[in-house]
Amino acid sequence: QVQLVESGGGLVQAGGSVRLSCAASGRTFSSAHMGWFLQAPGKEREFVAAISRTGHTTYYADSVKGRFTVSRDNAKNTVYLQMNSLKPEDTAVYYCAADLYRGGSSWYAGSWGQGTQVTVSS
Repeated sequence: QVQLVESGGGLVQAGGSVRLSCAASGRTFSSAHMGWFLQAPGKEREFVAAISRTGHTTYYADSVKGRFTVSRDNAKNTVYLQMNSLKPEDTAVYYCAADLYRGGSSWYAGSWGQGTQVTVSS
């Protein structure tokens, strides 16, 4: 089991940027595909981005392509989500996730962080 702790959320104006961080512990970080999900008020949790073990391959939800960038530093056991050109509809709790895998068109994860709130004001 891997433990995940997110940080970096907060209140930002539309058009602004935020970088989320997720520190992992408990097992070899470089062995896990990592990623991010979000959950907006009243909605189900949905996939945002994924990154392979080496960081060479990334995947994004269509809604964030060109605006968000997922990266990782295996030496620091940390995964990041750089969020640019933020919109009010990006407002959600963002969850770091480990051991991501894809089933059909859906993404799943084996471990979750506690989440961090990102609020984008207009």
